Amino acid sequence: MKLLEKHFDLAFAAPDGIQKLRELILTLAMQGKLVPQDLNDQPASELLKETEAKKQQLVKEKRIGKPDLLTGINTEEVPYKLPKGWEWVILDRFVSKIGSGSTPRGGKDAYVVEGIPFLRSQNIWNDGLRTDDVAFISEETHKKMAATTVMPMDILLNITGASIGRCALVPDEFGEANVSQHVTIIRCINPEIRRFIHYLFLSPYGQSLIWTRQVGMSREGLSKKVLEQFQIPLPPLAEQRRLVAKIDQLMSRCDELEKLRGDRNQKRITIHTAALDRLLTAKESNDFSTAWRFITQHFGELYSVKENVVELRKAILQLAVMGKLVDQDQNDDQASDLLNKIRTQVNDLVRQRKERIVGFEPINVEDETFPLPENWLWVRLGSLLRNLRYGTSKKCAYDSPGTAVLRIPNIDVDNGRIHIDDLKYTNLFGSELQELYLKPNDLLMIRSNGSKSLVGRTAVVSETEEGLAYAGYLVRLRSFPECVYSRYLCFALSTVFVREQIERPIRTTSGVKNINSTEISNLVIPFPPLAEQRRIVAKTDQLMALCDHLDQQIDAATSKRTELLNAVMAQV
Repeated sequence: MKLLEKHFDLAFAAPDGIQKLRELILTLAMQGKLVPQDLNDQPASELLKETEAKKQQLVKEKRIGKPDLLTGINTEEVPYKLPKGWEWVILDRFVSKIGSGSTPRGGKDAYVVEGIPFLRSQNIWNDGLRTDDVAFISEETHKKMAATTVMPMDILLNITGASIGRCALVPDEFGEANVSQHVTIIRCINPEIRRFIHYLFLSPYGQSLIWTRQVGMSREGLSKKVLEQFQIPLPPLAEQRRLVAKIDQLMSRCDELEKLRGDRNQKRITIHTAALDRLLTAKESNDFSTAWRFITQHFGELYSVKENVVELRKAILQLAVMGKLVDQDQNDDQASDLLNKIRTQVNDLVRQRKERIVGFEPINVEDETFPLPENWLWVRLGSLLRNLRYGTSKKCAYDSPGTAVLRIPNIDVDNGRIHIDDLKYTNLFGSELQELYLKPNDLLMIRSNGSKSLVGRTAVVSETEEGLAYAGYLVRLRSFPECVYSRYLCFALSTVFVREQIERPIRTTSGVKNINSTEISNLVIPFPPLAEQRRIVAKTDQLMALCDHLDQQIDAATSKRTELLNAVMAQV
């Protein structure tokens, strides 16, 4: 125990350390290693004799049915050795009831606005009953379900579904209630032992009993017969009291550690959010420098949590499109000159009937979300594009001949790149093949997906993907490489303020989220000179590599703390 106390701080540092600490506390308790034994305690064998006598009396009084003949415990097959005075005993020996509930006739139609609480699996939690969404049944239904009535001091255990193993104590002052078929009632003959049994079910040993003895083909679950035969390590009653008191004390300390850790992490996140906000809203260079200096001075502490690294990535992209990531060069071409050059080329292509341009609205003053450097412009995305094309709707297959087709799984939304290790194929001919032919610097955008967060995510086509086609859930954006750097566009489309524009018009059709070509063309983005676009991308790549390194450092530190904690736990 001294070693356990010594390493509370280590548990505090490891990601799942406090949970492992709770498990260790309960494991030591169930092995008789958490508190000292007292040879003057009445042994558990005497407690069992008293319990058996009370059980026989209850049978005689016809308050409970005569128990089934059950097999005892084979002393050669017990899970582990117990201290002197403890006993291995099957659960049925010291309970007066093990029984699951049932569904009222009519199911949910039997529920009423007010009445007797009807406890379901969602109401059963390890730290107690949660009745904020409890159902109710009528007094008449309650009487018909008398066998499923809950009493104060019962133990309720979830026996089916995803929450199997969750266990709650019914408070002493709790009124009448019933339980569903997904919950079983365990009623101890001597109610004083219920708290130890509750902790036993929560312990790794108790959970292993539950998870290794599930039955049922279509739905996992525990039967009454299986529960009755659970092998329980039973201490003397006096030691149970000491164990419960010690567990309560240590669990309370774990609660304090969890709160301290949560408060510390939240403080880091709050401070970091405020620092980034000052950085992004700074109007003067001095304000910007002050905000950045604060971040650099507290860099190690702020970026010890991944949530802050995620926000840093977003801030880098935002600073990039605000013109604050790299210096401006007065020798660069003006963005307005680039835009005029694009318009001239587009008009020529339209006149020659080589392109058909999607319409877009002019830029309004309210579209200009923040001030830009002098040689930048606010533009609609459509004004930078040569064309915008949806992909093929033809069915694709792995074993089909023809042209390789890129699909949504080929789009790496985290780094704006494409991978081709999972390709399908289809037959494309003539003009269709020509229209869907991909070229380096094209952008592929996800226009339709079940996840809203993926719609609008974009990747840049490289030389490796040249000549491939793409599927109908994607849209190709082709610009003019001599005026627009595709990777800059890709970064701009990933910023928070453009993502807000993308997600605003998204509609759902048959469960699928969509954005159309007109909405894509009308996206508003900042447009810098070409040379600055390239400098921005180079700086962004450099800073994103730093973020990757921060993530790796956090993972390495987490792994080291976890390994150290596991070693200490094994030693304990």
